[in-house]
Amino acid sequence: MPSTRSINQARTLSIAPMMDWTDRHCRAFHRALTRRALLYTEMVTAPAVLHGDRQRLLGFDGLEHPVALQLGGSDPVQLAEAAKVGEAFGYDEINLNVGCPSDRVQSGRFGACLMREPELVADCMAAIKGAVSVPATVKCRIGVDDQDPAVSLFATADACAAVGIEVFVVHARKAWLKGLSPKENRDVPPLDYDLVRRLKRERPHLNISINGGIASMDAAEAHLAEIDGVKLDGVMLGRAAYHEPAILGQADRRLYGEPVEDTDAFAALERYRPYMAARLDEGVALPAMARHMLGLMHGRPGARAFRRILTVEAIKPGAGLEVLDRAAEAVRDAEARRDTAPGDWAA
Repeated sequence: MPSTRSINQARTLSIAPMMDWTDRHCRAFHRALTRRALLYTEMVTAPAVLHGDRQRLLGFDGLEHPVALQLGGSDPVQLAEAAKVGEAFGYDEINLNVGCPSDRVQSGRFGACLMREPELVADCMAAIKGAVSVPATVKCRIGVDDQDPAVSLFATADACAAVGIEVFVVHARKAWLKGLSPKENRDVPPLDYDLVRRLKRERPHLNISINGGIASMDAAEAHLAEIDGVKLDGVMLGRAAYHEPAILGQADRRLYGEPVEDTDAFAALERYRPYMAARLDEGVALPAMARHMLGLMHGRPGARAFRRILTVEAIKPGAGLEVLDRAAEAVRDAEARRDTAPGDWAA
């Protein structure tokens, strides 16, 4: 298990927890592209951890390290017990979701609605921190509905800091719990990166990562640059990492300064292949893994054929790694045609 120091180094780049997306197969695939970034699970509610199928909900492959478990909930006792379970499973960090805006979290009094209750968040974090030896962290919004973000963000951070919490991932948007859908909440509320930088400037002892609207390695590097004496500790990528995962192949060189070549999409497929073979042997269906790879060849010749083969052929009975091979070969063929006959290819 990585040390706290190595976790903070990994935090330079983290991949956002995304419901129905960042499952164990997705995380293993992302690990084939970057060895350094910190990966997060989908949010799992504390009651589900305590009463559900723990192996299905929490099981993961050791190659995913460093990997954090994100919990949802607002009951300190339940969260403490769930955190203990997560630590026992081997997670390197326990994170509390204080940012999800879905109807489900509103009815359950967790997620983004907790921005209205900073003292409750602090109670939850104190319970989690007291229950585990791994880092306990918060992922939050800057506020909800008609809150003043300059007040709500600082109130949440200060309340948690008072009980010993040091690490915060801040989605630099409000969540509008009334009037916007969860999908709209990912795009419609304006981003306020300056407020997140202000939090770091005025609370320099806290470890602050920024999240929201970061769509490229260029943008990630820009956020990590020192501006007016303020340097954020990390960036978190969300949908960009999922829809165009090949950008993660640049992370170890560009964000961590490792003397390595970027991980090419084809190299990532080779790295992911043993994991896929092992899961297929266990009875996991190919589409459960292939669906996370559809954007890997984004922008390359043959990308459309790559997606089609993985989508259509993966669902056929008995489909195995030969489908992956055909999809990769379609890209190689298209790139060869482009090189010999420019213009005769389709992305």
